Amino acid sequence: MSRFERFKNVTTMLAAGLLVGGFGLPVAEAQEAASEPTPMVIEGPVPTTADELLQEVLKGWEVEKVEDAERERRFLNAREDQKRLLQEAKAKEARAEALSQALEKEYQENETRIAELEEALEQRMGNLGELFGVTRQIAGDTRGNIEASITTAQFGRERIEFLEELGKSKELPSISELERLWQELVREMVEQGKVVEFPAKVYTPSGVETRDVIRAGVFTVISDGEYLLWDPLQGQLQKLSRQPPARFVDTIEDYMNAKEGELAGLAVDPSRGSLLAVLIETRKLTERIPEGGAVGYTIIVLGVIAALLAIYKMIVLFIIGRKVEAQKKTKRPDRSNPLGRVLAVAEDNPDVDREQLELMLDEAVLRETSKLESLIWLVRIVSVVAPLMGLLGTVTGMIKTFQSITLFGAGDPRMMAGGISEALVTTMLGLVTAIPLVLLHAALANNAKKIVDTLDEQSAGLIAQQE
Repeated sequence: MSRFERFKNVTTMLAAGLLVGGFGLPVAEAQEAASEPTPMVIEGPVPTTADELLQEVLKGWEVEKVEDAERERRFLNAREDQKRLLQEAKAKEARAEALSQALEKEYQENETRIAELEEALEQRMGNLGELFGVTRQIAGDTRGNIEASITTAQFGRERIEFLEELGKSKELPSISELERLWQELVREMVEQGKVVEFPAKVYTPSGVETRDVIRAGVFTVISDGEYLLWDPLQGQLQKLSRQPPARFVDTIEDYMNAKEGELAGLAVDPSRGSLLAVLIETRKLTERIPEGGAVGYTIIVLGVIAALLAIYKMIVLFIIGRKVEAQKKTKRPDRSNPLGRVLAVAEDNPDVDREQLELMLDEAVLRETSKLESLIWLVRIVSVVAPLMGLLGTVTGMIKTFQSITLFGAGDPRMMAGGISEALVTTMLGLVTAIPLVLLHAALANNAKKIVDTLDEQSAGLIAQQE
């Protein structure tokens, strides 16, 4: 065995001995740890003999003993610190537990004290508790009335906020709050009887405008010749999408033109906007015409044509009647009017006998009668057909209504509104067209009959004069 191998075995055994004796490891673990290849660094000259190696090992042992002692000292110091920290934590826990118990005791005492104070407060309040409830109720009711009132546009929302806070308050109201509640009630009652002009913001489709508005109590607001609507939900004055019928709008002009001291009428909405909203939704006859559909438009076209013909025929008969009256005052026949043409027949045939003249005059009268009664039949036909077409529109409208009921049921009336509107509008258009046309036809027939009677009378006179 060479010197190097012997040195390696000795070193291994010494390392195992140090592990067993110095660190208290089991022999098997120490041998396993020593058998692991660990790089070894030897400072200074490499020992060559066993004595030198022993001296080096003894020196290394002394160094390790110093290091172990230092490590043990640090461990003992750390253990003392852990004990100290544990003691401090326990002391802190004890203090927190004592504080918790003290707070719990104080809480229980406060609960008992609060119950005693509440009982004492309830006994001392007596009737004031009932007054408090009534005050909150009145504040809530007044808030709702003022919020819906037009006077809010003039005085703002400050009083609404005050009433809201008073209604939600859980404390007894103060004297100043009770006085202000009374003042707001009285002011609202007084303002209901006033007509006041003041500047206010008006919301229009184009934006917000500041206008001078006139408030008639709490019922009506007007500005620039228009009615305005107070929206309590938005808290603002709004311009109506369209104005109510003219009979209501005309009262604004009369009121604005009235002099000081004069009485003038003004439309007032006692429902505070509800009736006004219904009025602007009420459609005019011209707005309902499209609901009549094709039948309605047909009735209108026929009615207009018949009316124009009736007016034209009325003018023609009036002119002819004037000419006939003028012809009756003269014996010289004027062939520009029916009577003149009838008289001209007798004048052109002076030598015919009586019977032949009578036939010739009857023929002339019939010819003139046909001209006088021309186009009158058309007016009569339209006056008869118009209500029949209206009935046709009623039938088609009801068919659409029943189709809607079949498809969607009768739960939603709006689904049936189209058919019902067509049924009613066409009937209305038919009657509106027929009634004036019947009157015009009667007038035309009467005028034509007067002229024909005049022709018969004059022709009978000519025959009577014939020898």
